[in-house]
Amino acid sequence: MSANNPQTLEWQALSSEHHLAPFSDYKQLKEKGPRIITRAEGVYLWDSEGHKILDGMSGLWCVAIGYGREELADAASKQMRELPYYNLFFQTAHPPVLELAKAISEIAPQGMNHVFFTGSGSEGNDTMLRMVRHYWALKGQPNKKTIISRVNGYHGSTVAGASLGGMTYMHEQGDLPIPGVVHIPQPYWFGEGGDMTPDEFGIWAAEQLEKKILVLGVENVGAFIAEPIQGAGGVIVPPDSYWPKIKEILSRYDILFAADEVICGFGRTSEWFGSDFYGLKPDMMTIAKGLTSGYVPMGGLIVRDEIVAVLNEGGDFNHGFTYSGHPVAAAVALENNVSCAKKRSSNESSRKRHRICKSVCVS
Repeated sequence: MSANNPQTLEWQALSSEHHLAPFSDYKQLKEKGPRIITRAEGVYLWDSEGHKILDGMSGLWCVAIGYGREELADAASKQMRELPYYNLFFQTAHPPVLELAKAISEIAPQGMNHVFFTGSGSEGNDTMLRMVRHYWALKGQPNKKTIISRVNGYHGSTVAGASLGGMTYMHEQGDLPIPGVVHIPQPYWFGEGGDMTPDEFGIWAAEQLEKKILVLGVENVGAFIAEPIQGAGGVIVPPDSYWPKIKEILSRYDILFAADEVICGFGRTSEWFGSDFYGLKPDMMTIAKGLTSGYVPMGGLIVRDEIVAVLNEGGDFNHGFTYSGHPVAAAVALENNVSCAKKRSSNESSRKRHRICKSVCVS
């Protein structure tokens, strides 16, 4: 962007000389210069040129509670002074992550009472892929490795996450997808429904999952991953007939369902999770973004009890990250969507609790 402020020009020069930005044409960005965001409050951003900007995208779909919330800054500051970091390896834990795991289990769909924490949604989907394959190996079905996803789905930017996603422009770089990941059409009636009614197209799109399972062989398919509502692909709301048919197919063939709740989770659909909105019963759910409202990085994988029961008998799960369950992130997450909503609704009905959380998140 063009700039008049000398400080803006200085920062743009630093960007050109030292910074590699995500999802950017580096030559074009070098010529144009980035917009420099300097502060934020509520739903507004300010850049270094003094422009006030309405943040209609909530950062990257994540700042659900708005900018400038002092209680989140206080939670981070307090935790940094008490325990700024420790890992969850070597049979250790710390109070913030344990309290957060419990709080998440209280709002997750029934029967989902365990959380594996990560640093992002991408890491959560990597964890999902590894856990699915480990689970089926423990069940004596090691060939059930293939994960079915959807065209135009988005599941992150790591090698596994970008493979699980259905973005062609991402697959073109890095020789993706990796083996064991395949895609079916998206439920995009408006753009691809042709002469079919929404319900007809929803059934057709869901039946593509069954066709793919049968082509691959039931014995080779471990899970189906999907966003309840596709986000980065275009905010694609599926026809009403789609998810009931998907549920029926997954149940018939004993295929795990991983719901990517990174965008839909924590109140974006008026329910705690998109899976609640559609009455889904996922085996695993990836979370991030709204978990901390983006104030600090954090993600996770919520896992159904039946899956955990199998993992409990399988010895070590050799997977984890340096920042899994970071204590500062956990403290911020607790103060954010979970504790904040609970404080405001301890004596209210479940439906009213959801409405209050939604009002908090958009205020």
